[in-house]
Amino acid sequence: PHAQMAIPESVSLTLYVVAWYVGNTYYNIYNKKALNLIHAHWSIAFLQLVVGVLFINVPLWITGIRKAPKLTMKDWISLAPIGLFAAGAHGGSVLALGGGSVTFAQIVKACEPVFAAVVALAVPPIETKPFLAYMMLLVIVGGVGLACVKEGKGVEINMFAFGWASFANLMAALKGKLGKDITHSLKSDKSKNMDSANVYAVMNIISAVWTLIPVIYEESGTIQHEWDHAIKKSPTAANDIIFNTIASGIAFYLYNEFAFAFTAKVGPVTSSVLNTLKRVIIIVVTSVVLGEVMERNAMIGSAVAIAGTLFYSLAEVMGKKKPAADDKSKKH
Repeated sequence: PHAQMAIPESVSLTLYVVAWYVGNTYYNIYNKKALNLIHAHWSIAFLQLVVGVLFINVPLWITGIRKAPKLTMKDWISLAPIGLFAAGAHGGSVLALGGGSVTFAQIVKACEPVFAAVVALAVPPIETKPFLAYMMLLVIVGGVGLACVKEGKGVEINMFAFGWASFANLMAALKGKLGKDITHSLKSDKSKNMDSANVYAVMNIISAVWTLIPVIYEESGTIQHEWDHAIKKSPTAANDIIFNTIASGIAFYLYNEFAFAFTAKVGPVTSSVLNTLKRVIIIVVTSVVLGEVMERNAMIGSAVAIAGTLFYSLAEVMGKKKPAADDKSKKH
């Protein structure tokens, strides 16, 4: 009977990974196409968050397929800062993608552990990482640095894309550090129906509200002009913008949902390895589909940075296991 149970589990995990990878790759492609068609980055980021909730979660809640979350106003307020960081992480990624190539944005996004390690040391409670993990951060930074060196031209950095991708990394690190306790306590209260999927849905709703602020402040005055300008350039632009924005929103929602479902079932090592592999696949597939040319330094640098990210994650996991093993030996 155990063998029979193992087959569906392995099949479901494989399907989760495939859906996660396919969704993530398509998200980057549709997102980049939408951003190339119209200069309204914050608006696209906002619509992507709204589309996922409206097209996927609301129907699931209304039909009762998924239990709707039962949150008090106090719960919503406690989640608001985490939603702000989530909005920054998403918005920053979209702006980085709009300002540069998918490849470059992904290479800089590989630096996320560097920001996570700094936030862990700067924001109480202070968390230190194993020595080997800190060594791997140097490898990551070195890889990203090499990827920025153009042959025959020296260091050439798209500062707009680099700045927003770094901002996204910082926001993601703060969300990870400060959001853990709040989401964990909401998940543990079964009456609130806050499983991983609903936590993600609620985060998207709050993120969308926060993202509306830069949409109004930055783009409300220019969106009509940008729309008219895009339509003048191509007769199919209106349909293309709508399709790519909705498709990227659905892909964004689904890939995150499957990534959460997968990581909830496996250990952190497996998650780290597959998260690293995902970045490689996105870089390769999007560079082929979107025709983004990668120079030799960019290829080597991204490979070094991504390998560094993987080994950082593994060193971090091993470091967490060691104190647990020490505690057990002390008890005996």
